[in-house]
Parts: sequence; structure tokens; C-alpha cells
Amino acid sequence: MAQIHPIVWITGQPGAGKSTLSRALLAHWQVLDERAFIVDGDDLRALTQNVDYSRAGREANIQRAQDIAQFLAGQGCRVVVAVVAPYRALREDFKLRTQVREVYVHTSKPRGREHFHSEDYEQPLEGFVEIDTTTSSPDESLSELLEKLQIP
Repeated sequence: MAQIHPIVWITGQPGAGKSTLSRALLAHWQVLDERAFIVDGDDLRALTQNVDYSRAGREANIQRAQDIAQFLAGQGCRVVVAVVAPYRALREDFKLRTQVREVYVHTSKPRGREHFHSEDYEQPLEGFVEIDTTTSSPDESLSELLEKLQIP
């Protein structure tokens, strides 16, 4: 039976560094010869042609990301999800149903994606790791993430 690794769920506003950090984590795992995948919110929207940014559209996108991540983790893959996922209740419910390490990524530095910000984003309150990417390089953020999560 395949070993099930915790899903690393990276949440935060657009432009905070979710995709950059997830790509760095994927590369790290690939160096270790791990089967690993990214479920990225932008890629998922393109794949499913979901351009609905209403609450219902966002919830559908989050649910798809959760389903795909759970499937891949069940196959023994390492999975990192990089999705805004603004609704705390959906993230908390997912953490109750499967093994998830939530990572809240944020920055105070404008990066040109502010027009995509989710006005109703709910920051995590408990059971998460915080990464501030304002002054950190991707490599520094990855090192901080690996240390805080204590995962290979």
C-alpha cells in the first residue's frame, strides 16, 4: 500500500507567492526522487474553464482542488496545492477529512496581482504555518517552509 503524505495546502491572496513557493517545493521533492504534483488554482481554472469568481464559482474550484489533491495523495504522491481558497470553513473542513498542512503565505509588497484580490478572504486562525514573502527569496521561503513543516 502506498504511503500517504500530508497535503501541503498553500493559501493566501494573489501575488503573495503561493505558486512560486509551490514550484520550489515541487522541485525540492523531485530532487529527492519523490512523485510530486502541484494543484495550482490558475491552472485548475484554465483546465476546467471556470472563470466564475462568485462565491459559488470559487467554492467549486476549491472543491475540485481538494478532490484532485486527495486522489493524488491516495496514490502515494506528494501534493502541494496553491489556491487562494478564501473561505476558512472549506479549508478547515478539508483539514478534518484528510491529512493537510495549511500554509498561509502573505506579503506587503505589491506584485501586480492586486486586482485579483479576494475581498472576502478569511485568514487562517489555527493549525497553520505562516510564511511572509515580503523580503524573502523563493529559496529562503522554501527553507523556512521545510523547517516549519518538518517534512522532507
